[in-house]
Amino acid sequence: MKRYIKNKITRLMPLIVLAAMSGSCSKDFLDSDPLSFYEPETTFSTEAGLQATLALCDKQLRNNYIHFGFSGVSVPIGSEYLFSDMAQYGKTDTGSNSADYAATIVPTNIDAFRRDAGGEALYLGFLWTEAYTGIKNANTVLSYIGNVTTLSDEVKNKYIGQAYFHRAYRYLNLVYEFGDIPLITKILEVPKQSYYSTKKEAIIEMITADMEKAVQFVPEQSKIGYVGMVSKGACRQLLIKCYLASGRFADAEAQANILINQSGYSLVQNALGIFDPGGNPTAWPITRNVIWDLHRPENKVISSNTEAILVAPNGGAQSFLAFASMRIFGPNWNDANLITPDGKTAAPRFPLTDKTNYNAKYDYQRALGRGIGTISGSYYSQHPMWVVNGVEDKVDLRHNSTVGNWVNMEDLKYAPGAGGSTVWAGQSFRMKDAAGKLLAQDSIRDWYDFPHYKIFLHDVVAEANPAANDFQGATAGASAHLYIYRLAETYLLRAEARFYQGNTTGAAQDVNVVRARAKASRMYSTVTIGDICAERGRELYLEEWRNVELKRISHCLALSGKPDEWGNTYSKTNWDKQSGTDAAGGSYWYQRIVHYTLYNKYPAGIALKPGVKFYTMDKRNNYWPIPYRLAIEPNIKGQLSQNFGYDGYNAGVKVWDKWQDAVDDESKI
Repeated sequence: MKRYIKNKITRLMPLIVLAAMSGSCSKDFLDSDPLSFYEPETTFSTEAGLQATLALCDKQLRNNYIHFGFSGVSVPIGSEYLFSDMAQYGKTDTGSNSADYAATIVPTNIDAFRRDAGGEALYLGFLWTEAYTGIKNANTVLSYIGNVTTLSDEVKNKYIGQAYFHRAYRYLNLVYEFGDIPLITKILEVPKQSYYSTKKEAIIEMITADMEKAVQFVPEQSKIGYVGMVSKGACRQLLIKCYLASGRFADAEAQANILINQSGYSLVQNALGIFDPGGNPTAWPITRNVIWDLHRPENKVISSNTEAILVAPNGGAQSFLAFASMRIFGPNWNDANLITPDGKTAAPRFPLTDKTNYNAKYDYQRALGRGIGTISGSYYSQHPMWVVNGVEDKVDLRHNSTVGNWVNMEDLKYAPGAGGSTVWAGQSFRMKDAAGKLLAQDSIRDWYDFPHYKIFLHDVVAEANPAANDFQGATAGASAHLYIYRLAETYLLRAEARFYQGNTTGAAQDVNVVRARAKASRMYSTVTIGDICAERGRELYLEEWRNVELKRISHCLALSGKPDEWGNTYSKTNWDKQSGTDAAGGSYWYQRIVHYTLYNKYPAGIALKPGVKFYTMDKRNNYWPIPYRLAIEPNIKGQLSQNFGYDGYNAGVKVWDKWQDAVDDESKI
């Protein structure tokens, strides 16, 4: 059995490191001097100190996905999907302007953990701070590793390579979230307040060179010993992305070939590990299948999982972060505004202790969780994304309700009992009655289909309480391990590399490998970049950083000169320097927003509660603004470049074109 990194963290984490680093998880930390996290707090002179810092870097990877601070109503990865083609803010009762991102995403209001009318949707400032915290920790290892004289060259290089990975992973995400940003590569003795931004292309060049070294320095997973620590395979996956971002498409394909064919990984094709029958098989039965098994948290960390390249372990009482996945991403199916044709509550909830009304056949809260639809799936993610060759592929195990992996709202049955309908009990949910009257009065929050296999996690607290009727997801030490990298993504990255080189047939073959494992009924003979993005959405929901990946792909399209699925081509000089909310122009990311989401269009035909929520997105939102309070305001001796279209943008501001110049300037206070 694979060993968990959490065991190593517990064993190696000295108190001094906890004292120095734990502030990154508190609100007070964000309120302190933003540049304070660029200066050292402890000098590391032992191997244990280096190991503890790297373990902290490993552990922090999950913070980008889940965070324990906000009562289970949202998570950081949710922001990546709100700024994509696959989701929208679903809480339609929080105010009419809370998704008006074109107007409200400005430099002065993204510094906190979260920002919207209800105070629970966006983590833009959090993602900035979390990334630079990880960069600081990686820089700590790189800055002080020379002080540890007992290390062999092999071990020293391993630690350097792992630190390179953690720094590059953060920077690659940052440049596609925020564009040109400060480049920090070392630990300074005093705070620096004279930073200038570095071009994203220069940062990509630097981290690509670092990852070329990391691939040589870091051992394979078999020699690492702990699940959750960075291996050669993880370094190679990141190098592939760096090569793509650099326009080095042949190099990206070559690295993908090595990872797919020569690194000991393979797609899981059959039953894996233990079978979890779900929360309530009586109401929602699961037929065992490879996709369901692959995404059960316990199976992500076992040795027979040959597909996992990098996992973020998240389980056990000491190191677990709760992930209310069913609550946040599931529909609010038990809303009082979702009714039967005779006006009764469609799905009242009954605890096990209600001997009068409880009926296991209708116990969807245990089976599916009690969703509140904070982040709801876009219509595109429910239907058009699954269309291949003109047919919506419902045989595909990832979109298959027959085996229980996917939930269509019509698959749910009206429940009898107190508040429920006796006449309609047992019949399928309906969005409208025979006369056309809406029975689902809020189709943003209450009515959308979803991938059950992705969001189902046992809620051990509620499951241990027979009186519970509020099942949210993994809580209080439940297993919720997270995939960071899988081999399935490697195939899709190689498909990209081949597409940019004009090999659409080879790209289709890679996409089809992933589809074949999912038992899909429709295959491609050739693909567009849109087909590749759709397959990423089908396969990597809540794994990939969807916003980042679409913007990276936008950059790659500009570098390659290849057209998108609508025939548009993009200029290297202005693909990311446009503003406005009209349908023309913008980046490829923006065109996907235009074509596939509610943004910038009145949702005609969509049922909404009173107090219509408007969804807007600007071309300038291709990058989020550089945070004013966290970065610009305290930088009193320098000037950071603000992104195009936002207040403070000035094309004449000094920006480092070469990363070497930025590094040379770091020591100048």
